[in-house]
Amino acid sequence: MGTPDFAVPTLQTLIQNGYNVPLVVTQPDRPKGRGRKRVAPPVKIKALELGLEVLQPSTLKDERFRHQIRQLQPDFFVVLAFGHILSENILQLPRLGTINIHASLLPKYRGPAPIQWAIIKGESQTGITTMLMDEGVDTGDILLSQKEPIYPEDTAATLHDRLALRGAELLAKTLHGYAADRIKPIPQDHRKATYAPLLKKQDGHIRWQKPADELVAFIRGMTPWPGAFTFHNKNRLKILKAAPIPENPTEAAGTILKTFPDELCVATTKGALSVIEIQGPSGKRLPIAEFLRGYPLPAGTLLK
Repeated sequence: MGTPDFAVPTLQTLIQNGYNVPLVVTQPDRPKGRGRKRVAPPVKIKALELGLEVLQPSTLKDERFRHQIRQLQPDFFVVLAFGHILSENILQLPRLGTINIHASLLPKYRGPAPIQWAIIKGESQTGITTMLMDEGVDTGDILLSQKEPIYPEDTAATLHDRLALRGAELLAKTLHGYAADRIKPIPQDHRKATYAPLLKKQDGHIRWQKPADELVAFIRGMTPWPGAFTFHNKNRLKILKAAPIPENPTEAAGTILKTFPDELCVATTKGALSVIEIQGPSGKRLPIAEFLRGYPLPAGTLLK
């Protein structure tokens, strides 16, 4: 059970390791893009390439869905970024349990956006956890976990891709070890839990009243989606890459500082932010020097 790109390596690993996957359950096709053409989720596309049966229920409350699953007599459910909540009567269907792969070191960063929030919060490492699912949000007993460093240049996109591969590797170890009774579930310490809430488009709005190093982490965590952005007049400027500068500006936070013509430095409450790559009204990702040749931003301009 999975939907986005993040779940594709896990599906491939199951097949490569010889597991019998009688059914892939994913979200329905959704309208996408300007033409609103219906697009299949990545897991469906990969499953069909592998010759697997695919089911796309709009709800899991249908008794016909439960009956179809029950008929398969599954040993395991493997759940990864599925997008549906599994009720207790569904979780009880597999003989050995429902294994979930979560992109954090639980109990930290429970919830739908653990990769982005780990970067935004300035963590130096995160990881992957396999757990037995219960009815809570990422609250089940831990089976295995694996740490993964967060590098200074990581964005949510690069970390996403590494963790997708790590998750697939860890699942293979988990299934083998748990079925052989070599892995014992460990209850989470709920007192140490933190939450990684779903990000909305407006969450990418840059608040210049934060220190420059925090803003750099924010930009990395918001890239590629929802994207970190600011406004010049009514134009949305998406900042894709930036670096902190140890300046002590006296200007108000959000003010463009006087620098060389091919640089864009913005005052923050602590230090300044040097913009390296940006996307303006044209919609094209550009190095800052090239962007400023077509869209000058003079010193003293206030970004909001």
